[in-house]
Amino acid sequence: MRDVVYAERDGFRPLALDLHLPAGPSGSDASAARPPADTALPVVLFLHGGGWQVGSRREFGPDIADAFERIVEAGFAVASVDYRLSAEAVFPAQVDDVLAAIGWLRANGPGLGLDASRLVLWGESAGATLAMLVGLRADAAARAVIDWYGPTDFIEHARALGREHDPGCSEAKWFGATVGSDPATAAAASPARRAHGDAPPFLIVNGTADTSVPASQAVLLADALAAAGAEATLVLVEGAGHRWEGDVDRDALLDDAIAFARRAVA
Repeated sequence: MRDVVYAERDGFRPLALDLHLPAGPSGSDASAARPPADTALPVVLFLHGGGWQVGSRREFGPDIADAFERIVEAGFAVASVDYRLSAEAVFPAQVDDVLAAIGWLRANGPGLGLDASRLVLWGESAGATLAMLVGLRADAAARAVIDWYGPTDFIEHARALGREHDPGCSEAKWFGATVGSDPATAAAASPARRAHGDAPPFLIVNGTADTSVPASQAVLLADALAAAGAEATLVLVEGAGHRWEGDVDRDALLDDAIAFARRAVA
């Protein structure tokens, strides 16, 4: 189901999602594949990367063949969601957009054979940060969060990359200010600084050779969640760059994430 409008903001483009469902008996009619109410599908809500500046719900991100289809084959519906980019609106507009998408799934899911109460948030890079921020909110009621190489602490991230005062970097454009000039916004957008004991289980995966989002960002989040008493599984992928660049078994990483999601909604 392509181009499903889930929210309309005054002065902005309509916001849409693509809903990936099991194929119908003919292989082409997704609506015909709606399961009985007692077997409604759990939902993976996927958020693309792109530094909050670019990207599309049509993109999974890393080069993994048929990723959305493989998640569906594992027993999920996948809602791949667009959100406002930083040239359209600054933080926290994107968090509001994701919450609106969850609201749409809750309202419309029963008629589509979906169980939005069994929700897994999954994002890559910039989308992972959004997944984490939303997953840490009580009103999201997510069962789990999958973080693939998302920034988790923007103050430490900017220091590590030497761009605390760089107005051209992606996070400055997202915040509407540099990290150095507005540390309060940077902290508010940092999942590691918002960790709490009631957080859902997190799967945190980062490459050790990632120069865009250093692996230290993943460690910061895992430590913060553990200190708060929440469940966090940290996986550091040796030699992997951003978006799983390098000699990396991407299929295994996808399979591991799917297995984590299935355990969370069981």
